[in-house]
Amino acid sequence: MNLIQTRWRNHLSILVFSLALSLPGLGWQQASAQGLTLNQKDDGYRGIWYSNQPSNDEYVYKYSGGLGTYPANHYPFSIHVPSEQKTFFCYGGADKEGKTLLHMVSYFDHKTGMVPLPTIVLDKETNNAHDNPVMNIDDQGYIWIFSTAHGTNTPAYIHKSKRPYDIAEFEQVFASKLVKDQTVPMDNFSYLQTWFQPKNGFINLFTHYERKVIPGQPSKPRRTIGYMTSPDGEQYSEWKDLAAIQEGHYQTSGQIGEVLGTSFNFHPYKENENGLNYRTNLYYIQTKDFGKTWQNANAVDLTLPLTTVENPALIKDYQALGLNVYINDLTYDALGNPVILFVTSKGYEAGPEMGPREWHTARFTGKDWEILPITQSDNNYDMGSLYIDSKKEWIVIGPTKTGPQPFNTGGEMVLWKSSDQGKSWKAKVLTDNSTYNHSYARRPVGVQEDFYAFWADGHGREPSVSRLYFSDKKGKVYQLPLSMDAEFAKPLRVKVSNK
Repeated sequence: MNLIQTRWRNHLSILVFSLALSLPGLGWQQASAQGLTLNQKDDGYRGIWYSNQPSNDEYVYKYSGGLGTYPANHYPFSIHVPSEQKTFFCYGGADKEGKTLLHMVSYFDHKTGMVPLPTIVLDKETNNAHDNPVMNIDDQGYIWIFSTAHGTNTPAYIHKSKRPYDIAEFEQVFASKLVKDQTVPMDNFSYLQTWFQPKNGFINLFTHYERKVIPGQPSKPRRTIGYMTSPDGEQYSEWKDLAAIQEGHYQTSGQIGEVLGTSFNFHPYKENENGLNYRTNLYYIQTKDFGKTWQNANAVDLTLPLTTVENPALIKDYQALGLNVYINDLTYDALGNPVILFVTSKGYEAGPEMGPREWHTARFTGKDWEILPITQSDNNYDMGSLYIDSKKEWIVIGPTKTGPQPFNTGGEMVLWKSSDQGKSWKAKVLTDNSTYNHSYARRPVGVQEDFYAFWADGHGREPSVSRLYFSDKKGKVYQLPLSMDAEFAKPLRVKVSNK
């Protein structure tokens, strides 16, 4: 089944007329206006500040801070294009008051070392960083911005650049709230990871929310992970579920050639509690044929969706150890074997009691999984990225050093390097003496050495301004300009005191 895009275009003229006649406060009408492309230039780079689940203690929230490149389950935020000598990137931006989430697009020019004024593609009219955008670039050079939602709380949108490799103008090709009789529902998908394969098109992994009913128990929400495909970015297949175990999952995916893999945990059923806070276990599955069939790392065919805790995709049973699992990244080694970066802890609350937060890699050797430690940090949401180059050098960049707001999300960024497949690591501090915690270092697709990791900062315990940063492979850090008085500007070098 495919979406007929002309349906929403026919509805558009009716809805625009309805908007003109509507009374204030009608939510669906406001949501329709919300999706209009702005195509305005902002005067600088500002990220969104966001918090989740107040904790009523000194740490204030379960997690919080400058989350313009959040969460780990959104990907990619940046893509390097060798022919253009540019790394294009998107992020969750904010207006100067920090009250609304702006979907921003820009690029780093590797020839000039400069960035342009960023383009505002969309005002999402929320401050929820779960609504952050992700991007893709097709084989013709068109830039796609996918604006997902957090469940059904806000609308979802898809925008496409009007010209290849050009961030000046985007056109809206899809808006969930404008499609009232859609064949494929697009108003309930979250945590999007979008991948493009030139021979096939787009394959997008995501989460959709549904109610899980257990006889004699209250109905509870479940985060079901799945995927959909599209040959052109506009018409999509029906949803196909990957896993639906107890209260659901978070997944983080990666791709090498036409092999697409995803790693996920699961949320156990908790009577009278929210199972998502007890996420645990580590799983991996992959497809080599654009989602037609799925296997585990040992090439054992799987029947999907997975619905039992014990199944052939299970890498390690962390539930038996009483540990939570937070998956950060998934990439592949020189042999095409998956390597997963993840963090374990004793519980979901912020603070030292639930530590240590142990960073690990899980590498498939070709026969089984090898899990090795890297380091520790002080918050469950200290997210980093994993890099493996052609010389078999492994690098992890993440906020593993305690920052100015201890035990809150993020910290000081550190570059960890291993030359023996994760058995030993050497550390290099990238930021220190910072005002705010740095968090969510993201790896670009097709990463190039000059724009190697991309992240934001923000106060860990109270709303603040959030700045955007990137580093090169050598560890030099640059801040994107908060304000600009010209069309282009050079990022500001951030010095580290011990260098």
